[in-house]
Amino acid sequence: MIDLDLNALQTLSLTIEDRIAHIELCRPAELNTMTASFWDELPLVVNQIDKEAAARVIVISAQGKHFTAGMDLSVFAEMGDRFNGEPARRSEHLRQWVMTLQASFSALERARMPVLCAIQGACIGGGVDMVCAADSRYCTSDAYFVIKEIELGMTADVGTLQRLPHLIPQGLVRELAYTGRRFTANEALASGLVNQVYDDQQSMLDGVMDLAAQITRHSPLAVSGSKEMLNYSRDHAVDESLRYMATWQAGMFQQTDIMEAMAAMQQKRPADYEDLQKLPESFQQK
Repeated sequence: MIDLDLNALQTLSLTIEDRIAHIELCRPAELNTMTASFWDELPLVVNQIDKEAAARVIVISAQGKHFTAGMDLSVFAEMGDRFNGEPARRSEHLRQWVMTLQASFSALERARMPVLCAIQGACIGGGVDMVCAADSRYCTSDAYFVIKEIELGMTADVGTLQRLPHLIPQGLVRELAYTGRRFTANEALASGLVNQVYDDQQSMLDGVMDLAAQITRHSPLAVSGSKEMLNYSRDHAVDESLRYMATWQAGMFQQTDIMEAMAAMQQKRPADYEDLQKLPESFQQK
């Protein structure tokens, strides 16, 4: 179903069942830190799922006690190695490198299907960057979030400061970014960062998988359109967003799925929708 050597993955595991793609961070002994391989593997897997229309929902979780401790020290060391050479070229090279890291998480946003994150324990640094790029977040009662970069003498640069202000109040974002303090599960729920808090990891996974299953039962075209519109509306004015919606609907509003939905309701059966089409072989994520 998916053209990818899953045995070659070092930091992730992938299973696809009942139209749900489950990506797991699978280095629990190392607190699922984000090595150089992780930054290559995550967008590779997500883009491949999207390209092949291999699932209708993506769920991201992590093995072990903690979701992720963030960027692995080896990546910081690599960043330090990049500070050499002629100043202007060195700076341009570093800029391209940071943008490559950013693109790894933007893949979650650009995928045609929703991405749900299930978070337990620590979600630190790059972990916050990652979950902010997802559609929805869920966590356990022991979960906590930290914008760790401030404690390392740097500004968070892979998406937290750009996406988190769209999820929780500005003043709270600034407090967390300036202090690097722990942001608890209860605070995350109260502020709207997460949709629900679960007692433990298994009940969280069960709950998130149930929500994912609910999504798979709806028209994948309608779900994809909803994601496209929500992302666009976040970044544009209301008038622009309404115009884009009208243009989108002019092309995507077809009778096939609507007629199937109505027939399914009348016949009291699950609707049977066609999957999204695979993207062309030449397609490249931007």
